[in-house]
Amino acid sequence: MNKKLLVILVAVAVLIGTDAALLAYQPQTALAKGQKVKFRLPASAVQVADNLYSLGTAFDKKSGKQVEGYAIIHRKDGAAKSGNAKGAATACYGFLAKDAKWKGALESWVVNPANTRGLDPTFVFSNLTGDIAKWETAADYNILGDGTPTDITLIADTSAPDNQNEVYFADLSDPNTIAVTIVWGIFGGPPFNRQLVEWDQIYDDATYDWSMSGEAGKMDFENIATHELGHSVGMGDLYTSTCSNETMYGYASYGETKKRDLNTGDIIGVNKLY
Repeated sequence: MNKKLLVILVAVAVLIGTDAALLAYQPQTALAKGQKVKFRLPASAVQVADNLYSLGTAFDKKSGKQVEGYAIIHRKDGAAKSGNAKGAATACYGFLAKDAKWKGALESWVVNPANTRGLDPTFVFSNLTGDIAKWETAADYNILGDGTPTDITLIADTSAPDNQNEVYFADLSDPNTIAVTIVWGIFGGPPFNRQLVEWDQIYDDATYDWSMSGEAGKMDFENIATHELGHSVGMGDLYTSTCSNETMYGYASYGETKKRDLNTGDIIGVNKLY
């Protein structure tokens, strides 16, 4: 074969290989609302309490342990239960499970802030960072690690943890659902053995418009995100009317901003946990 022709053929092959490699490693941009990005709980999810669903058990490769998954649904409004049952005072804090918390090295998290409902992606990342700091300041303990924004498509883990804590926006199947937090961990057995191993969050990108300033007719992102991150650190929902001013109260409404700042019960609770 002619040497000149051979050189040309080799060069073409290298270019094709390079292009293929570049294409293979291009970040997969998150799909927009019009492209039907959706999230729904699997059919196997079992409701075990108000707005709390069990995702079953799975093996966590990082910890080498069998873990359980739970999805916590944050809904719009809702009728609160009476806080005066049997005349007993209600403690305005609760946990996903006693002593189920983060242990060991801090874990990083990643957020794809792309959305179609009015939020500046830069704001989403910075606000999540600030909301985490509220819980850590209250607990005087470093709980969650540092975050990184990305444009790669993220998928919440409903069957098993994947060793990545993820936050993103999607079309949630239930129009009354504002956000969903999924937490994997060990919630049963001896309390000293309980721990959290992973968290994911999905915020609605179909039904609700979002606000950065508590606008009427919109969901305030900071208000909702501070609540969701409470689940990520191990806090449970509250549904009694006497606890409706707590960040961890389980329902939200348009224009609401009171959950931005932790209330007395939230602070006492996270301190007891950590």
